[in-house]
Amino acid sequence: MLDRERTALVVVDVQRAFAKAVAEFDRVAQATRKLIQAAHLLELPVVVTEQYPQGLGPTVESVAELLDGDLRLEKRRFAACDAEGFELFGRSQVVLCGIEAHVCVAQTALLLLRRGLEVHLVVDAVASRHERDREVALRRLEQAGVVPQTVESVLFELIRGADHPRFKDVQELVK
Repeated sequence: MLDRERTALVVVDVQRAFAKAVAEFDRVAQATRKLIQAAHLLELPVVVTEQYPQGLGPTVESVAELLDGDLRLEKRRFAACDAEGFELFGRSQVVLCGIEAHVCVAQTALLLLRRGLEVHLVVDAVASRHERDREVALRRLEQAGVVPQTVESVLFELIRGADHPRFKDVQELVK
């Protein structure tokens, strides 16, 4: 179960070049926005990566506009955790989202697992250019030990109940 004190959000490559190539891109961007907003409300560290932004463009504006003081990293290797400067600020649980599910997201998840971290993949906040690649990646990652979650399940698990001081703010995000 996710614990706010142990959790970090990692956003992988929600970039301009994927906006036209990935069929579910808008859904992923919107779900990612909710996760970032919740992370800020709950004071979770946020790490955002961009795969070769000189060629694939920056993080899309709808997501980038929310980033304020968050760790933003450029990378050339597929796994986000291989990016220079990558850190989770002592957190042992990772909420993971982004693009593409079968490449950068999958390699990030598998390496984080190998490093002994608990990985929660937000399935409604990941996509690939081809749905088959996404489906296979989700199955593979679950078999490897990744915990599948949805945006809503992550948000409510992090606050645990209606008695949390940020409950109403979090509830607004899922309406």
